[in-house]
Amino acid sequence: MRLDPALLPLISLASASALPSWHDKSAHEIYHDGAGFKIPTVHESAVLARRILDIERVGTLSTVFPTTHATENRPSNVGGSPIGLPDYFANCEPDTGNPTILELPIATSFKNVQAGSNISLSLRWHAPYKHWYSVASVPRFNLVGYLEEFTDEEVKDENIAACFVKKHPDAATWLPGNRIHVSKWVRLVVQEIYWIGGFGDRAYIGWIPLEEWQSVSQDEIEKARLPGEDSPWSWRLWFGLVDNKQEMLEL
Repeated sequence: MRLDPALLPLISLASASALPSWHDKSAHEIYHDGAGFKIPTVHESAVLARRILDIERVGTLSTVFPTTHATENRPSNVGGSPIGLPDYFANCEPDTGNPTILELPIATSFKNVQAGSNISLSLRWHAPYKHWYSVASVPRFNLVGYLEEFTDEEVKDENIAACFVKKHPDAATWLPGNRIHVSKWVRLVVQEIYWIGGFGDRAYIGWIPLEEWQSVSQDEIEKARLPGEDSPWSWRLWFGLVDNKQEMLEL
């Protein structure tokens, strides 16, 4: 059985109503509560969000341009406009859930913060499968908070540099003390979490209380499985593109 790629949009519409929900169990399972599909709880969603924070490496920092800027020739009409730019992060303080960021004050996001902007970090799960899928069906979320600089003692005691470079080897060239740019270690102190787990009829969409975010254990994070983590065929089962594992293997 081989599917014509041109038919995939039609198949997705036809099969969307049959998509199961999922939570923090193995991704190849079809999740249900005995009577039907089960929408993950707020805590299960918090676990999945924390796993994304642990696995992913790049997010989008969103800030707002100031109305005036003394050192840059910006268009006059961008003041107050939001801008989202990709940046590295790492989960170097897993007990808190606060992402670690290597701040370069010369970068636009951090200039905006210095000028008084709020800041947030948006993340999404990039599932490791090769087959077609809908981005609307996979989790994404936003962390609202503020930047706080690490003390020298914290950087040393928590081995921040080694943690960050393990996730981002290329960042070794612009660590604090480099000869190219001024840089420093900061944490995004999380204050609010907004979660979109996927389609609303099978995933939680809404705010995750900070206490739920902070209560997630490392053991829960390690045991959780996101869509596509377990096998390349599981996602196609969920979309109804194949009826069973054997049929997937025959494709």
